[in-house]
Amino acid sequence: MRLILTNLKHFFVTATLLLVTLITAAVAFGVDIDMGDNDLAYKLGGEGPHVFYEGDNIAAHYIKGGGKEGFYIEKEYMAPDGQLDAEVYFPLEDSTFNLTITPHVETPKAVYNDGEPIVAISDVESNFKTFRDFLIAQQVIDADLNWAFGKGHLVLVGDFVDRGDSTTQVLWFIYKLEQEAKAAGGTVHFILGNHEIKNLQGNFQKAADKYFYVAAALKKQEFDLFGDDALLGRWMASKNTIEQINGYLFVHGGLHPDIVEAGYSLDELNTIVRNQYRQAYVPTQDEAAEAILVHRRKGPSWYRGYFEADLSQETVEKGLKHFGAKAVVVGHQPQWSVGKHYDGKVFAVNVKHPKDYRGSFPSKRSEGLLLNGVDAFRLLDDGTKEQL
Repeated sequence: MRLILTNLKHFFVTATLLLVTLITAAVAFGVDIDMGDNDLAYKLGGEGPHVFYEGDNIAAHYIKGGGKEGFYIEKEYMAPDGQLDAEVYFPLEDSTFNLTITPHVETPKAVYNDGEPIVAISDVESNFKTFRDFLIAQQVIDADLNWAFGKGHLVLVGDFVDRGDSTTQVLWFIYKLEQEAKAAGGTVHFILGNHEIKNLQGNFQKAADKYFYVAAALKKQEFDLFGDDALLGRWMASKNTIEQINGYLFVHGGLHPDIVEAGYSLDELNTIVRNQYRQAYVPTQDEAAEAILVHRRKGPSWYRGYFEADLSQETVEKGLKHFGAKAVVVGHQPQWSVGKHYDGKVFAVNVKHPKDYRGSFPSKRSEGLLLNGVDAFRLLDDGTKEQL
C-alpha cells in the first residue's frame, strides 16, 4: 500500500511539473486559453445604426426585436444635406452612447505639424470596451465618453475591425470622437489597416459570425455593410494609409524598401492605395509598378519586414529620410508590449487587447504610445506611463 501511495505521489508531482512547464511555455510563445464567449456577443436586438443611401434619401436602420418573437427593422431618415442624432447600443453593459451623423465625408490631409502630443493605439479588433476604457484611463476622453485631449492627436494605426463582436460600436465611436476632436482643435486619425481594407473589399473571413446575421436581418449581404451605399463604407474608404504627424510616420504595416526606391510622396501613396481599397490584389502579368502599394506582403498596410526581414539600420533610416521623418509607428505585427526598435526609429504598438465578450488566460492588457516632442512613453491601461 505504501508503494502505491509513493508511486501516486510521484505521478501527481510529475504531472504537476509537466502542466506548469506546458503553461509556462504556452505563455512564453503567446498562446492564449480562451474562457468562452458571453452569450450577449450574439445579441442582434438593438444593433445599429447601419446607415445606407437609398436613392435621394439616407436611412439609418436599427435591428429590433429578438430571436423568439422575431426581428424587425426601424428606420430613421436624414436629408442629403441634413444630420441625424443617433444612439449606439452596447449589449455587454446594456449601455448606449450618442452621436450626430452627417452625410459629409472628406479625405483627411496626410501631413500635420503643430507640436501637440500624440497618442497611438492599434489592432483593437472590434473591442469597444477595451478601446473606451483605455482612452478613459489615459484621459483622452472623460468618463462620459467625450473628447478630453484638447488639441492633441489620437492616431488609430489600423485593424479596428474584424474578430471581435463590437465592430458597429467601435466604428461609430471613432466617428463620434473624430467630430468632437475637430471641434476642440484636435484630430482623430484613422489609418486603415489590412483588415479595414479587407472589409471594404467584401472579405469578412475574419469577422465575427454575428455580422453575417446582422446583414441577413437587414435584408442585405455582408459586403453591403461597408459597401459604397453604406455611410460607414464611404467614410472608411476616405481614410489614408499613411500620415505624418509632427515628424512621425504612422502606417499599419510599414515601408518596404522597394516602395522607398520608387520615390512616392505621401499624397501619391495614399491616392494610389485609396483608389484600390475596393479591389483585392491579384498578381497579373502586366501589372503596373504601383501594384506594390497594394501587394499583400509588400504593401504599407500588410508589410511585416521590420520584424520578419533582415533589415539594416541604414535601410530603415533611408525610408524615413525619404519622407523627412524621424521615426515610424506601426501596428500589424503582434508584440509583447509597446516598444521601440532600430535605435528608436521604429515604434511597434500592436499588443493583444482584452476581448469584450471573451475572457482569457493569461489575462490581456491594453497598451498604447505617447509621443510628446522627442519623448516617447508606453501607455498602460491603468492610466500610468513608462518612458521608452
